Amino acid sequence: MAQQLILPMIPLGATEINNHVSAWRGEDRWTYFLGTHPIYSHHANDDRMFRLITSMLIDSGACRQIEIIRTFGVSKSNIDRSLRMLRAGGPESFFKPTHKGRRGGGNVLNRETLENAQRLLTQGYSRSETADDLGVSYDTLRKAISDGRLAEPGKQHETATTKSSRDVVDAQAASGMGTACIRVEERALAAFGVCDGAPVRFEPCLDIPKGGVLCALPSLLMNGLLEGAEQLLSGVKGYYRCFHILLLLAFMALCRIKTVEKLRGQAPGEFGKILGLDRVPEVRCLRKKMDELSADNAAELWAAHLGRHWMQADPEAAGTLYVDGHVRVYHGQQTKLPKRYVSREKLCLRGTTDYWVNDAVGRPFFFVEKVIDPGLLKTLRDDIVPRLLNDIPGQPSQEELEANPHRCRFVLVFDREGYSPAFFRDMWKNHRIGCISYHKHPEGAWPDDWFVKHEATMPNGEIVTMHLAEMGSLVGSGKDSVWLREVRKLTDSGHQTSLISTFYEPLHTVLATRLFSRWCQENFFRYMMQHFAIDLLQEYGTEDFTDTEQVVNPTWRELNRSRNSLQNKLRYQRARFAEMSMHPESEDDKARYTKWFRKKAAFLEQIQHYEYQLDEEKAKLKKTPKHINWAQLGEKDRFHRLLPGRKRLMDTVRMIAYRAETAMAALLVSSTVDLAAARCLLQNLFANEADILPDPENKRLLVRIHSASRPAANRSLEQFIAKLNEAQVEYPGTDLRLVYEIRGGSGDQGSPESVSLSSQR
Repeated sequence: MAQQLILPMIPLGATEINNHVSAWRGEDRWTYFLGTHPIYSHHANDDRMFRLITSMLIDSGACRQIEIIRTFGVSKSNIDRSLRMLRAGGPESFFKPTHKGRRGGGNVLNRETLENAQRLLTQGYSRSETADDLGVSYDTLRKAISDGRLAEPGKQHETATTKSSRDVVDAQAASGMGTACIRVEERALAAFGVCDGAPVRFEPCLDIPKGGVLCALPSLLMNGLLEGAEQLLSGVKGYYRCFHILLLLAFMALCRIKTVEKLRGQAPGEFGKILGLDRVPEVRCLRKKMDELSADNAAELWAAHLGRHWMQADPEAAGTLYVDGHVRVYHGQQTKLPKRYVSREKLCLRGTTDYWVNDAVGRPFFFVEKVIDPGLLKTLRDDIVPRLLNDIPGQPSQEELEANPHRCRFVLVFDREGYSPAFFRDMWKNHRIGCISYHKHPEGAWPDDWFVKHEATMPNGEIVTMHLAEMGSLVGSGKDSVWLREVRKLTDSGHQTSLISTFYEPLHTVLATRLFSRWCQENFFRYMMQHFAIDLLQEYGTEDFTDTEQVVNPTWRELNRSRNSLQNKLRYQRARFAEMSMHPESEDDKARYTKWFRKKAAFLEQIQHYEYQLDEEKAKLKKTPKHINWAQLGEKDRFHRLLPGRKRLMDTVRMIAYRAETAMAALLVSSTVDLAAARCLLQNLFANEADILPDPENKRLLVRIHSASRPAANRSLEQFIAKLNEAQVEYPGTDLRLVYEIRGGSGDQGSPESVSLSSQR
């Protein structure tokens, strides 16, 4: 209301800075109004007075920096410089004589100066001629052209920049807001909440390091990188938006930048060009954004959504699932996590157990983290099976299950840790879930003539030869007994590997190929540890468990350890006593016989002592509960959970990256390129340089990959890139369709050093 009362009293054509302050350009003067009252005035070409007055308006609180930037088109660095001058030396500091050799006019480009500069550039004046004519420094003019405040007709977005020229621009930007922060206005607007994130804007650039990782973008998007992210992840505000962060994390994973801290070793401006930004966030900022995205269990919800999404996309793969635990060893000092056996280290170490659910070729669907490890069977019962019953698509109806007594909903495959006849019986009877595992206690060897040679196709397409035999087996005892299919594989060495299953429908060759494909999951763990660093921490800090969380009673653990020790000692003493009884000394040699008799008596006495102690320990153990609530733990035994948010977000992105890389590797596999070689080709591709050449008029973004080191690799990549171009994928946040070429390949139409949009069309 107040604004409507005072604006008509201000000269017509005045520019509103905010609701209280306005500026009016007369014939040759600028006049500033506070409400209806003129407060300052200066000659139109007096840049010193302009800097002084705008600084005083900001310093007095009448205006904000962003309002001056938006109104007059000046940079934030220049405003900061003028404010420092005012606060350090007062108004007099603006009128001190300039240093010898410096052009008059300072480094400020106000609106009028920008208009004059644009007019001269449009008329064909060079940068040097324009700077001399206006009395500004060449660097000031160059910065204005670089950050988009000025345009050079006929040159803008036609000549691609080189890495050396970008390095100079990025380094000079550090005097203002930081290295490569050349989008000053956009960053200022985002800081004040005026705009919702930076727009994606590509500029022609040559030799972008790791630019080849853009070839992974179609596969990343198809594997759900942005699926449900905006809805499920917590919102972020500022210059970087949610999809900026997810793209950056995915590109980091594929480029083998294994931790956020490792990002410090990358040129921020160069990596930012891949994202269509001026630079990537610094490490501290990236950590903050990851915390914001994963807040309030958002990362867990997103991961669960992606698991369902992947199963819906491939119901056949979701029909047979592989479950296994992977221990993430923890060597930190934040808390003393419970110890557990780590098979790859053959040691008991502190850590966290993650139970992964993968398909037959190793692609992950989801994992369940267990700081307090209850074991595979309990995790299957309580966490995994209920989730699968709800998420797996295409399960047979109850009518279909009743019509076919051998049909199941889906199949679970796991190792000997999950061997339990009671569990097999429960899964089949109550849920109609088939199980496949190794037989833990096979009885005797089967005759060799039972085994028949079969050719079987593994899930990865490999054809193998196996000698197999099958018969029914009753496992378990009492009410837990159940009839299962037992299939044995005869190896060349004569060993018989036995598997059991409640999956009654398929041929025994199918059961064998399903179980013996478990190595894909083991390879997945090994590859993820080596290339995607799934065991590394992403944040530091801990949180308490709920008071009702069940943990192993430390007293029970000590009693159990003592019992096991006594049993081992007793077993040893009994063995020594039996040995002496089997080889008695002759009574003819009285001395030797007496020594033998006394030693035997000592063994017997020791055995009786251990038996008495063992009975006492067993009685104590029987009265001691195995599990207690976490709140009942003593202070010395209490441990905490490592903060899961940032780790869960990063692990989810790593799963997407692995699935994307696996899909791309499948496109590269041929008669001369196996899966391992295909992955190696992709790793080199992601690390390779590329030229990024946008064509807004034709709505396309050309990514020209530099040639590989070998002609054979180039030929494989050309076929691969042809398939990428068929996808017709647009870069997120733009309407630009991604187009890929190999530099020097058959699709390359000219030298990138002289490329222009017209030549691209």
